[in-house]
Amino acid sequence: MTKSSSLDFPLDTFQDYLQRAVELIIQQYQAMPDTPAYNAQNEAQVRAHFSEPLPEAGAEFANVLQQVSERVYGHATMNIAPKMFAYVMSGGNQVAVIADLLNSAINQNVTKWHLAPSLTEIERCVIRWAAEFIGLPSSYGGAVVTGGSGANLAGLTIARNVYFKDQGIREQGWFGQTPCVVYASTETHNSVLKSIELLGIGRNQYRQIPVLADYTIDTQALRQQIQQDREQGLKPFCVVGNAGTVNTGAIDPLNELADTAQQEQLWLHVDGCYGGLASALNELSEQYIGMERADSIALDFHKWWYQNFEIGCVLVKNWQQLYDTYYTPASYLDEGPAQAHSAVTKSTEPRFNITEHHFDLSRNGKALKAWMSLKTFGAERMRQMIRKDIQLTCYLAEQIHQCEDLELVSPPCLGIVCFRYIGATATAASNGSLDRYDKQQNQEQLEAQIDRWNRLLIPALEQDGRVFITGTTLHQRRVVRACLINHRLSEENIDYLVAVVREVAASISKD
Repeated sequence: MTKSSSLDFPLDTFQDYLQRAVELIIQQYQAMPDTPAYNAQNEAQVRAHFSEPLPEAGAEFANVLQQVSERVYGHATMNIAPKMFAYVMSGGNQVAVIADLLNSAINQNVTKWHLAPSLTEIERCVIRWAAEFIGLPSSYGGAVVTGGSGANLAGLTIARNVYFKDQGIREQGWFGQTPCVVYASTETHNSVLKSIELLGIGRNQYRQIPVLADYTIDTQALRQQIQQDREQGLKPFCVVGNAGTVNTGAIDPLNELADTAQQEQLWLHVDGCYGGLASALNELSEQYIGMERADSIALDFHKWWYQNFEIGCVLVKNWQQLYDTYYTPASYLDEGPAQAHSAVTKSTEPRFNITEHHFDLSRNGKALKAWMSLKTFGAERMRQMIRKDIQLTCYLAEQIHQCEDLELVSPPCLGIVCFRYIGATATAASNGSLDRYDKQQNQEQLEAQIDRWNRLLIPALEQDGRVFITGTTLHQRRVVRACLINHRLSEENIDYLVAVVREVAASISKD
């Protein structure tokens, strides 16, 4: 075989290259305890590594792998390490690493059943397990998607196509329809707004309902807004509930939302991407009452199933809703009469073509890693890891409470703690023998100073690099937001986080 006849290497060479790649992965895990969470190089430095022209001639694979080692692994944010407290990064798991390699090697397209028989059935199995994990019937249908944003888009797409089926929404679109309205709290993930725009509903028909002091949706304000929209001739259509907001982990009163949706004849979509899987813990189950009444639920497996990016899931009450939403015939997908296949294969059931139940045609076997992980660890081990993360969240809140220079801004909820640096002199400055006017003026100045410190703190921590953490804004105050979703975390990691934050913050407050 000539060099140009194929892109394959001889198998012994391929095996050698695989081994070298495995060694690079092992080195990354070995270095994890001592590697900074963030390698603070600027954008220009990183961009310079990849500004080369299109390579007309190939290079030796060993050289390419060395560049990956230096330029990709060398600058990688340590999402896998227990020093990552930013956004929602679970660290993945090693079974999923292996699964992704195995999945890539056979390059299955999980679309038509005969293109990926086993991976199709594995996906259906994982969807069933996801429903069972959170206490839903195994008859639920669903689709594995890219992540939480994809799950919310899928859920709202199904909502639109099923809710407006009798109005011919798939045939006519929104032409001639009364503008419909979607409701969600101000703490709802921005993927819901993106979905509303993509679905043609329009952001002007998105009502962001205020939240209460605990950051859950104000259901009274919701009902008032629905009534107001009806009076204005609009069509209330869908309410989105949060099973754990991404800012604070707050869980909306889902049963109240389900009652409202039922009374007002609305679709109830629950964004459970952050915290939905935590409903599997018996001690938390009461907080999730009402989620089982939702018409659609978005989940994200690379959170509390500790999967490697990317894999999310949408659940609906039956597979027919998915079929009614997505099925579109095409001659190039026609396999011929079903009865002919049954006669040849001796099958008593028609093939389940999963592409008829979601948007994508070409897609890889994302469900394999979830299936292998659950087979390896079991559901109870997953619940134990979720429980540990939540316990460590409470531990972090306790440590913050003991520090005079830190202040809790929201109670620990699920895996999130929001706090801020207030400086060692904050308490003293707010007391003393000043009169009321001077105290108020002094407090306003202090609040401005605290806000400044916390705005500077996040970029300073990124530059420091020992831990990686991000912030958010709650009630107009800039705060530090720690997210604890990582099965590798321990109390030692929490102590380290607090020490680093205080050290870096103290240096800022001296400037």
